[in-house]
Amino acid sequence: MSLPLLVIIVTIGIAATVIAVHMTGGSKRAALENADAARRTFAADFPDETADTVVLTENGQSAFLPLADRRVGIVQSFGDGFFTRIVSAKDVAEIKLREPAIVSIRFKDFTWTGGHFHFADAQAAKDIAGRLTTSAA
Repeated sequence: MSLPLLVIIVTIGIAATVIAVHMTGGSKRAALENADAARRTFAADFPDETADTVVLTENGQSAFLPLADRRVGIVQSFGDGFFTRIVSAKDVAEIKLREPAIVSIRFKDFTWTGGHFHFADAQAAKDIAGRLTTSAA
């Protein structure tokens, strides 16, 4: 078999696989419907933690749950599911509050470096950033 023919066959095979995964929902990102969905998802991993409030990002792919001792529970979409974390200011390498209501976080943990979180409310963004800032402790 000639090399150009082999390259064409492999390329078509890879493209067909990517299209099949996309068409069957493999590229769909999970989103939280509301604050109760975020609470349930978080409680599945941390049943002993309680949060009075839940702050959802505008796209519904992340939720921040203020906890006791200035810690924050985070529910973050990852593919078609979610992962949860509890973080505090000591876990943050860098945090920036940007206009109008964006919190950019870089965590020390190499397994999840952070991201840019867009909130509907500037005060909510400020409150989350304040909880995760060492100078506010």
